[in-house]
Amino acid sequence: MKNSSMLSITFLLLILLLTLHLADDIRRGYEPGGLSNLVGGVLITVVLLYGATVLFERRSGYIIMLLGSLFSLVVPFVHMKGRGVGITSRVPNYSGHFFFVWTLLAIGVLGLFSALLAARGLWSLPWRRSR
Repeated sequence: MKNSSMLSITFLLLILLLTLHLADDIRRGYEPGGLSNLVGGVLITVVLLYGATVLFERRSGYIIMLLGSLFSLVVPFVHMKGRGVGITSRVPNYSGHFFFVWTLLAIGVLGLFSALLAARGLWSLPWRRSR
């Protein structure tokens, strides 16, 4: 499988997990469910989708996917530092612990893997365009 195809697939899966995680954060009350969160989430997701699908195998697409992958690594870090994981473990009868923690781990793995693939794709591109 080509590097760019693998990157596109893993990045689309990462986008799916990030949107599921944002929805779960809103449901649990970690994030406000207001209009600003909706608009921000939609705009960021559209840019990430555009980079993974339309700008596929272009320098700008690789850059969008690299930055999105590196940004996604912040999500598990913030929650593992105590915002979310520490709180939910102290609340009795709280459903969804496994899915919440699993999405954090999957986002971390896919984010790091996508960042490596995007960096590899950027490195393999020619630095100057031929006319």
